Amino acid sequence: MSEDSVPGPANLALSRKEDFKAFAESPRRSRPDLLTRKQLKSLATQERADYDRRRRMWHANIGPVKTPQLAELHEDLWDIVDSNEQDGDKAKGAVAVDAFPGLGKTTSVLAFARDFHQREIDESGPFTSQGHERIPVCRVGLTGNTGMKDLNRAMLEFFGHPGQGRGTTAQFGRRVLDCVLSCDVRVLVLDDLHFLKWGQKSGIEVSNHLKWIANEFPVTLLMVGVELAEKGLFGEGTNGRDTALAQTGRRTTRLGLRPFTIDGEAGRWEWRQMLLALEQRVVLADKHPGMLADDLSDYLFARSTGHIGSLMTLINRGCQRAVRTGAERLDQELMDRVKNDEASEAARLELQVALEKKRLTSRPRSRSRRAA
Repeated sequence: MSEDSVPGPANLALSRKEDFKAFAESPRRSRPDLLTRKQLKSLATQERADYDRRRRMWHANIGPVKTPQLAELHEDLWDIVDSNEQDGDKAKGAVAVDAFPGLGKTTSVLAFARDFHQREIDESGPFTSQGHERIPVCRVGLTGNTGMKDLNRAMLEFFGHPGQGRGTTAQFGRRVLDCVLSCDVRVLVLDDLHFLKWGQKSGIEVSNHLKWIANEFPVTLLMVGVELAEKGLFGEGTNGRDTALAQTGRRTTRLGLRPFTIDGEAGRWEWRQMLLALEQRVVLADKHPGMLADDLSDYLFARSTGHIGSLMTLINRGCQRAVRTGAERLDQELMDRVKNDEASEAARLELQVALEKKRLTSRPRSRSRRAA
């Protein structure tokens, strides 16, 4: 693949190896310089347009932030993936990241996959001993009607295999295995696993297929989804009597992501550290220390209900409006005009009333701990 054909960061589809490689190996975005209002006014028209475009792209990609939740998940993932260095005759343990929407599951898993890809390339080089391209991670997104053949085809599409268009389920499976072995794949990420209908035939088929992958492929299965336990992945829920699902559950470690909470001092400090980290990343001329962590702490918690996905959406959209309108800061007047996801808005009212009446606070009660 020539450098001219490498997709840009805004044009990636992570279901293809070229795109995933570009995602994993591209340098981190550089934060635009923070200019004062006087410096903004001194920019020529085109210079200002270019600067605002860089800020637009920066704020739209402001994460991920290394929260305690992300750090905990990554530590567990490193434990499991590194412990799966057994020889090929031993089945490897799988992982299911199972958490509610808006907690950053996919973002956190992709951040881990990126780090893992980089480590493997740094340690072993971009090519295998047989001269094949080394692809440490294969990532596949599932759909609502995914069966064995669909899953195999999706993996073949990731590798760009010419045999993805025609063949039986078994033939597709053998081709996938050949790709995995040839490219030294070590982690297989299956995203949106909750789309499967576990109580129906396709769910049982895929569960059996996952067991086959765990037995035959030298990879760690890293599955991501919502309410996977309730759907029966671990042998319980809607179809708990199926031994195929029960065996999948026996081999799978369930990991989660917790929301931010403010019912204890430790949780309030975690929330404050998150807002301070975001303050450092915001590029607005009139931002000031405490703009988020002091002035908007309760407000942002109420509007995001402690879900990082909702918080990041709110900050991103607020920054876009602040740049576009010339406000150059985030305050409640501006943020009140910024719309957020429906789940957060629906859950906001009761929490907001408790915060306004001081029955609840997001601010740490003690100021003895370091603020940053």
